[in-house]
Amino acid sequence: MLKILNTQIKTITGAAIILASASLISRLVGLVRDRVLAHYYSASPITDAYFAAFKIPDLIFNLLIVGALTAGFIPTFTKLLTTNKDNHEPAWKLANNILNIAAVSLIVLCGLGILFAAPLSKIITPGFTGENLARVISFTRIMFLSPLLLGISMITGGILQSLRRFTLYALAPTFYNFGIIIGATFFVWLWGEQGLAWGVVLGAALHTSIQTYGAYQAGWRWHWYFNLKDAETRLIGKLMIPRTLGVAITQLNQIVVTMLASLLPAGSIAVYNYANNLQAVPIGIIGIPFALAIFPLLSAAAAENNEQQFIDYLSGVIRKILFLIIPILILILLLRAQIVRVVYGTGAFDWNATINTADALAFFALGLVAQALIPLLARAFYAMSNTKTPFIIGVIAELICIIAALLLMKPLGVAGLALATSIGALINLIMLVVALRQHLHSLAENKIMPLIYKISIAALAMGIVVQILKYPLAKIFNQDYFWGIFGQGLIAGLVGIGIYGSICYLLKVPEFLELKESFAKRWLKFTNVNTNEVLELKD
Repeated sequence: MLKILNTQIKTITGAAIILASASLISRLVGLVRDRVLAHYYSASPITDAYFAAFKIPDLIFNLLIVGALTAGFIPTFTKLLTTNKDNHEPAWKLANNILNIAAVSLIVLCGLGILFAAPLSKIITPGFTGENLARVISFTRIMFLSPLLLGISMITGGILQSLRRFTLYALAPTFYNFGIIIGATFFVWLWGEQGLAWGVVLGAALHTSIQTYGAYQAGWRWHWYFNLKDAETRLIGKLMIPRTLGVAITQLNQIVVTMLASLLPAGSIAVYNYANNLQAVPIGIIGIPFALAIFPLLSAAAAENNEQQFIDYLSGVIRKILFLIIPILILILLLRAQIVRVVYGTGAFDWNATINTADALAFFALGLVAQALIPLLARAFYAMSNTKTPFIIGVIAELICIIAALLLMKPLGVAGLALATSIGALINLIMLVVALRQHLHSLAENKIMPLIYKISIAALAMGIVVQILKYPLAKIFNQDYFWGIFGQGLIAGLVGIGIYGSICYLLKVPEFLELKESFAKRWLKFTNVNTNEVLELKD
């Protein structure tokens, strides 16, 4: 088991399957987490306060850590590994410098956040007063402990990604969700509502422990090194500025959405987050795993100036994501009420909350393809050390999203906020594709377009069958009970997937045949590679 957990994954598909499998586990545990919250608190002022309290701590964490990690640390760390194959000390030195700088910065910023939690909470929830505003302030102060822990975790996770040791990296979010579940069930019993926030801190601690252990097993050892003038560190700082500004725009967009939702009826913030968490499941098990798996290879191809290899990697992963995400989009649109009721329909979560969440989920689904491809396309730019283009595109897309939210929130309520998010994502995707096409002169469209044509035919047939099946199945299964709704959705979904797979097989869709072959034989070989061996990056 230890060998498997610390193994280097050599192929894109193998890495993506490891990441997707672990992400699926994490997302399922995340749905259990949300089901626990829905059972006890539904879409209520308490869950509104809970979800709102994440915003400022998440803003600080994403600005300082995520921008540096995705835009600068992994490409630079990978470059040090590949150019110093017999000596990884420069890479370890860089990792410690970034970790120490991040830790000191987070201690200062989180301390200020705890101190000024009250005015910050008033800004992000202008529609809250009295007891509910007090909840947001209390939750926010406690949650400010999590960015420090997650900052350390993300740096050690970046080490694991660069070394292509994805298993522990992928499992860490599962433990984060376990911590939140413990908070919602056990800590609340001990400390009341504040136990929800302490569960987030516990989850962050577990997340950090898992990845730090993995980095230690990979050869990393912490030591104090703090040098702001280090050349590689300065390069990361230069690369992260546009990315950090892009993250800032995205996070500010989420804060604006939270502010607008706080002006809508009670429970709107919770409904938005419940629906957003559902649509994040396929993104988390398809879009992000492939983007993470390909990132080190794109970085290596860019470092070697191998443009054709870069295009082949990128186009191949685009096709895989499209093949997997399009049928899921159709299923979410057609089975949204069943999905919401099965996942959240317990305890205090009533039919009104179900309808509101299902409506929001439908509008989120319209942007699902874009949401799944954006992490990959953005990382293509980061691998080429170009963080400016995704930043400019992100700013434009997020501004359009905010304008759309202001226009749509009155006629559509919280569903309008979800639709605005999808509009912003679609604009982002279109502009990223155009920019990449201009830079690379090709995305191997001669392979992408025939695939889209074939899977669209398969997805359309699947959708028709699922829609027809829902009605007779509703008469067979009692829709007043959990197992009835679950049975209706499960059978309709499985038959639909069977139709999709059969048509893809008849049309000889390469991605389907590759997936079929992957499960027909031993698709992944584990090799016991220590950190001093040469990184063999090949598909």
